[in-house]
Amino acid sequence: MENLGALSLLLAFSVAIFALFSSVVGAWRKNLFLIAAAQRSVYLVWLLISTASGILLYGLIEGDFRLQYVALHSNKTMPLMYKITAWWGGQEGSLLFWSWILSCYAAVVVFTNRKHYKTMMPYVIAVIMVTQVFFLVLNNFVVPPFNVWAIGRGIIALPDGQGLNPLLQTPSMAIHPPMLYLGYVGFIVPFAFAIASLITKQPGDEWIHTTRRWTLVTWLFQSVGITLGMGWAYYVLGWGGYWAWDPVENASVLPWITATAFLHSVMMQEKKGMMKVWNMVLVSATFFLCIFGTMLTRSGLVQSVHAFGISSIGNYFATFLAIGIAATIWLILDRLEFLKSESHLESVVSRESGFLFNNLVLLASCFAVLWGTLFPVISEAVTGEKISVDAPFFNKVNIPIGLFLLFLTGVGPLVAWRRSSVESLKRNFLWPTVSMFVTIAALFGAGIRSEYALLSFGLCMFVTVTISSEFVKGAIAIAGKDKMNPLLAIVELTHRNTRRYGGYLVHMGIVVMFIGFTGAAFNKDMIHEAALGQSFNIGRYELKITDLKDGENDNYAWMKAAIDVYVGGEKIDTLSPERRIYKASRQPASEVAIRRRLNEDLFLNFAAMATQGQGAVIQAYVFPLVSWIWVGFFVVLFGTLVCLIPSKIKYSYARTEIVGSVSAASKGQVHAKT
Repeated sequence: MENLGALSLLLAFSVAIFALFSSVVGAWRKNLFLIAAAQRSVYLVWLLISTASGILLYGLIEGDFRLQYVALHSNKTMPLMYKITAWWGGQEGSLLFWSWILSCYAAVVVFTNRKHYKTMMPYVIAVIMVTQVFFLVLNNFVVPPFNVWAIGRGIIALPDGQGLNPLLQTPSMAIHPPMLYLGYVGFIVPFAFAIASLITKQPGDEWIHTTRRWTLVTWLFQSVGITLGMGWAYYVLGWGGYWAWDPVENASVLPWITATAFLHSVMMQEKKGMMKVWNMVLVSATFFLCIFGTMLTRSGLVQSVHAFGISSIGNYFATFLAIGIAATIWLILDRLEFLKSESHLESVVSRESGFLFNNLVLLASCFAVLWGTLFPVISEAVTGEKISVDAPFFNKVNIPIGLFLLFLTGVGPLVAWRRSSVESLKRNFLWPTVSMFVTIAALFGAGIRSEYALLSFGLCMFVTVTISSEFVKGAIAIAGKDKMNPLLAIVELTHRNTRRYGGYLVHMGIVVMFIGFTGAAFNKDMIHEAALGQSFNIGRYELKITDLKDGENDNYAWMKAAIDVYVGGEKIDTLSPERRIYKASRQPASEVAIRRRLNEDLFLNFAAMATQGQGAVIQAYVFPLVSWIWVGFFVVLFGTLVCLIPSKIKYSYARTEIVGSVSAASKGQVHAKT
């Protein structure tokens, strides 16, 4: 079976090369047979990589310990779900998973566009196949997944495997990496269309209309992956947090930032014909940051609980990035004339300037995160001394940036295109501003003194009032005209322009998440070594260890503490944090216990047994408002799905063209085609 898997990958590599050259030569010579052959080759690449992936997955499920990868990342006692998870749990398998998802995207793109974009599609295929060939080089010649254990000329099978890393044996990690991969890999589609439009000098903005939905879908996958990673860090790692500015966490958020900027600025190109070069840069930066993030995870360039071991594979990624970035820069510079803006910014106080500021602030955040991530590597290379950049640096830089972005989220709907009058600004900003200052004053009166927390809560109210007013005004107009229930009017309003109002829902979800982030200003934590029957306090909670149990199953041994929770002398809950030692790998892992409420979470981690006597070392945390992060994420998810629904009324975001006949003009009538 391993020979068939290796052969499938080798054939996929050969067919991908053929698809690359066939599409380019076919486009150059206008040979429809070569272009059709390239399209069919894409389907064949998918079939071959799927065959190899299926063979590896079968080996993991059945426990074929002749394969090195299976022996290192699976064992007999692992549940089926984690045997499947082991596919992307190691270096070789994860890169094969990357290649497989890319082949799926390629096949879908070719199938859905087989009758469209005849000029661009050969080059779209070529760009995707360049990336596919690169990853198949890794799959075949650098980190092949089908190596076997051998002694002399014989192949041996180990009696059992080491098992998957215990930190990965959780339900969220069965979903988190695939979501991130769907985001990382999917961003190649808008990049491929952008490059194809540059090569072919397509008139108009066809690539924008084609790829906006692709970008939104992959942005959604990336958002889901990042949030699941936050949840995994929160309840699995046991340190009591959801984001530590870990290098691999940063690598996942960097392309998300640039993709977010692209989704905003693309509206400027659609409506005004502006920011064409900027959009090319953003979509290219997003793709290359995805490759960069993949390199960080696998090269050993940075140390992280998320990363794979040190490997020379980073040199291959660095070469691919250098060549790809250089070629993209040359192509953009060569097509600058083709990318000229068709209009210019008319006023600083306009929606256009709001989009521009939004982009600049997002890019500032991206640069700050990238610099903080790479600075230790640069420092070590230059001075020989590795200087760590920890969470305080990222918080100090990104909290003000995040608050300014939150402000811009509220300002956007209040200003008009082109320019806004002073009267309209006064009218639109009055109630949001009043609500912001009333919120700040009320919280200050309640005893909150953190400047950032007060400003964040105030801005959350500002944006909430702004977005709510947009829904209310539109719904009132529809309800009055169509004699409709107000709630149904809101649904009707959203359905008429899903892109606009779905976007408002996404912004509302971000506001809710900001409420959760702001709660971190009031966190409490402690570590206490308590004997059985002993009580200790954190915040308003009294905690008492009432029982300690231990046991084992085929996969791991466990120790569990029963901790009663009291508030004001009244028992309100019993939490049971657990400590595990996995038998195959001899690695420990925590199963934390969390009492979740909208106002705060009580979080308990069984860190270790007590050094003396019968007891336990308990890490206890109180996290105000943290559940709002997860609620906000579901609002973002819902809003993004709304954006993907076609609008009931077909809006065109093309630039306005004034057309009309001489007779119409003489009557003072001008028809606007939008």
